[in-house]
Amino acid sequence: MKIIIYCQHVLGIGHFFRTLEICRALDQHQVVLVSGGPETPAPLPPHVRRLQLPELAMDHAFQNLHATDGQSVTQTRASRRALLEDLFREETPDLFLIELYPLGRKAFRDELDPVLAQIRDGRLPPCRVVCSVRDILVEKENQDRHERRAVDTLNRWFDALLIHSDPAVIRLDATFDRMADIRIPVAYTGFVASPVRPAGNRTAWKAVRGIPPEQLLIVASAGGGAVGYPLLNATTRAVRHLSEGRSIQMHVFTGPFMDAQDVQRLKQRADHRIHIHRFSNDFPAWLQATDLSISMAGYNTCMNILATGVRALVHPFAQNREQGLRATLLEDRGCLGVLSTEDLDPARLAGRMARQLHVSRQGGACPVDINGAAHTARWITDTLTHEKSLS
Repeated sequence: MKIIIYCQHVLGIGHFFRTLEICRALDQHQVVLVSGGPETPAPLPPHVRRLQLPELAMDHAFQNLHATDGQSVTQTRASRRALLEDLFREETPDLFLIELYPLGRKAFRDELDPVLAQIRDGRLPPCRVVCSVRDILVEKENQDRHERRAVDTLNRWFDALLIHSDPAVIRLDATFDRMADIRIPVAYTGFVASPVRPAGNRTAWKAVRGIPPEQLLIVASAGGGAVGYPLLNATTRAVRHLSEGRSIQMHVFTGPFMDAQDVQRLKQRADHRIHIHRFSNDFPAWLQATDLSISMAGYNTCMNILATGVRALVHPFAQNREQGLRATLLEDRGCLGVLSTEDLDPARLAGRMARQLHVSRQGGACPVDINGAAHTARWITDTLTHEKSLS
């Protein structure tokens, strides 16, 4: 069966990589991944084809969208809508899976609502429409109006809502008050995490990367990187305060969207202990081998922490509630430690790092369902197969 998946990232890369894991799990289907954010350095599985829409990205003030190709936003929106409509006519999919909208991404309703309306009234080929959403929604300026519009859109044009969370940890009700008004089926899938290879020999893995077995390995990361410089700046400065009695090697992953000047500042601090990278397509493997992870508290990074059982400190993005709420819930379960803004003082941060290094690795200590990609694929396959059998 054929599935079109729409994902629009504007600031970080978590939305894209969570969606990519769902794509990967749908390996029994033909998948077209539609994305319209900045290019991300990630290979696609062989059963997935990508349609890259003309890019729309968030400006440096995180307030407005802008086109990256020199066109006006109005021209770019028109081009994107036409490409989407043409895609549906050409592909005639069985399912349209939309990441986040209408529970978020209101700025893209001008291209999505016309497609949804045309699917329903027959101007585009009919298919099932499902919303795919993470565990926590960010707060809105007019929360009540936002929720009323979201519920109306779900009930009018969607057939189901899939929530990528373990309800034993957090339910969508915690950040969305109108769940009772949603009339379409709602299902929790568990959290979506990248697959983790068997741990194997950590010493051998480190040796392949030139890290002596006696050295402590610390991995610091900033997700997409757009807002991660303060954390990585503090972390690289904290290294000289650590006194573990062993030598330390730190590998820093800035993320592909960190400002080039900030990356350069970090590179100026590189030496035999500190190594700066933009990105890794094998990041979970780094976490499996590391002695301590320091990161932001985005969805994907937190799921990588749970999947690998690594000791971890996270610093939530403070502009909205999402990362802070998730981090607090996982800290309460003993899965990680949370860094405050005050903890970014290098000497203080070094103390937090030293204490966390003496915490036992999690192993299976955090009983959280992180098999959301497989559960999502099974739900989609079973639903489409059942409907095909009835037609």
